[in-house]
Amino acid sequence: LAEKLAKKINVDLNTLSPAGGFFVAFQVAVYGGLALASPFIFYFIAQFIFPALRIKERKYINRGLGFAIPLFVIGVTFCYFLLMPIALAASQIYSNWLGFSANMWRAEEYISFVCKFLLGMGLGFEMPVVILVLVKIGVLNYNMLSKGRRYMIVINLVLGALLTTPEVLTQVIMFIPLQVL
Repeated sequence: LAEKLAKKINVDLNTLSPAGGFFVAFQVAVYGGLALASPFIFYFIAQFIFPALRIKERKYINRGLGFAIPLFVIGVTFCYFLLMPIALAASQIYSNWLGFSANMWRAEEYISFVCKFLLGMGLGFEMPVVILVLVKIGVLNYNMLSKGRRYMIVINLVLGALLTTPEVLTQVIMFIPLQVL
């Protein structure tokens, strides 16, 4: 279904300002730089925090980091190959349904949307590891998690609204995996 929807999309990316190409290149450089620098950033943060942790806490955090990287990659891949085609096709179909032409998109907004959507899903797939590590080191327990379930529903819906297009379909498409995780 996602493949069929993706093949229906016929959109031209355009820059509608004199500096549009520069801003697109800048956005790609910033998001790419963050992706490439993030392991080093996390390493330096860990060097600062790890001396304050007990051996048990270090053990669980190291185990969690071992699962965090593959889960992030799985989240980004899931978003790119399954959710992104559905979200983009739904956006175009919705615009056509309202009577607007959806054949031309601003490149700046497209790059920003795609990067935020991919990053949001990648971070969303980190949720099980974060919760499990916090439970193992004693910060969270079952009672706290069960009391916070309703809040997590609202938080996941808000994340779906912030990281996707404003229409409801893509918000729900992002909410479902986040809530399952």
